[in-house]
Amino acid sequence: MALELGDEDGPEGAPLPAISLDDVRSAQKMLSGVSRPTALEGSRFLSGLIGAPVHLKCENLQRTGSFKVRGAYVRIAGLGPAERAAGVVAASAGNHAQGVALAASLLGVGSTVFMPEGAPLPKVAATREYGAEVRLRGQVVDETLEAAQEYARQTGAVFIHPFDHPDIIAGQGTVGLEILEQCPEVRTIVVGIGGGGLAAGIAVAVKALRPDVRVVGVQAAGAAAYPPSLAAGHPVSIEAPTTMADGIKVGRPGDVPFKIVGDLVDEVRTVSEDELSSALLLCLERAKLVVEPAGASPVAALLSAPEAFEGPVVAVLSGGNVDPLLMQRTLRHGMAAAGRYLSLRLRLTDRPGALAALLDVLSVVDANVLDVSHVRTDPRLGLAEAEVELHLETKGPEHCVEVRTALREAGYSVRA
Repeated sequence: MALELGDEDGPEGAPLPAISLDDVRSAQKMLSGVSRPTALEGSRFLSGLIGAPVHLKCENLQRTGSFKVRGAYVRIAGLGPAERAAGVVAASAGNHAQGVALAASLLGVGSTVFMPEGAPLPKVAATREYGAEVRLRGQVVDETLEAAQEYARQTGAVFIHPFDHPDIIAGQGTVGLEILEQCPEVRTIVVGIGGGGLAAGIAVAVKALRPDVRVVGVQAAGAAAYPPSLAAGHPVSIEAPTTMADGIKVGRPGDVPFKIVGDLVDEVRTVSEDELSSALLLCLERAKLVVEPAGASPVAALLSAPEAFEGPVVAVLSGGNVDPLLMQRTLRHGMAAAGRYLSLRLRLTDRPGALAALLDVLSVVDANVLDVSHVRTDPRLGLAEAEVELHLETKGPEHCVEVRTALREAGYSVRA
């Protein structure tokens, strides 16, 4: 069954290109020996939560640490000799940059990648190591994208869009073919959505072979351009998308994937920053997998509404390229959301033994003190006062309440 899409008009009335199952199958052959068929790992915790098998599709273990190399390779491999000679250019804060760099290097094509000036150093270094010339331009991705497109106009280099091209979508769709091969009994596939290339590709492949399988997209609530776009019937931009999940932080859906998502993706859900943090923590602790916030978004959706998903479920962990500093902040946020990390400020009388007495109260309620900050000289404090900021490891929401109660009963004025 070949599922053809392309009847709708794209920008300026141009017809959108058709993408079929045959395109995805051709991409799969092209990627043989290039991308890895990534593992499908069962999750006992999530399976117990929804009452049916849940499997994790580990694209965080793909070459370059994300699914992006699939689409980038198919796109660059489809270029003609003159286009290859001109080289390729891309703009990205991380995953697409590394995918383009590796794909171009494997194909013997020169690549230039524009990255924001504040891009995490490990991602910049990795992109260079994969063979690209990296140029840092702009403070946000939109400025970086503009610089890359200007470079393409000036040099003739081919601009490799991260999601808005049929070859990119066909390459990402190979994830869907692998899922059906690895888990033929699947009933629901959950995948994060930024611009929509991965979700669109998976939907083309899966719906052509198994129209009964439900495909659910997930966006961060602060960067959810698809719900208003689907309601309007065309891509719309959202102002200043905000989320820790930079892999799906896209302000406007791509024209090509938007039509496919609208036709074939059954539902688009949103998740909060707390849910993303909790999901990342769960992947690390329970699945022993390092996953970036965008890659953890399907797990966040399962945690937020387990009753909404019919199993067996496959959750696509789209990437694992997380900056260590962001990982530290996100894990702490996730622990706080789970009631396992508590930050408090309180005032006490500045006298010998006062801090020891406070720590005794915490010891009685079995709260583990991670850090103590003791301030004596501050114009807000009285002459005989000191302020203490505490960072505590706790055992859950009920334990947090117990700690606060014990401190108040001991006479301390507690502030969050």
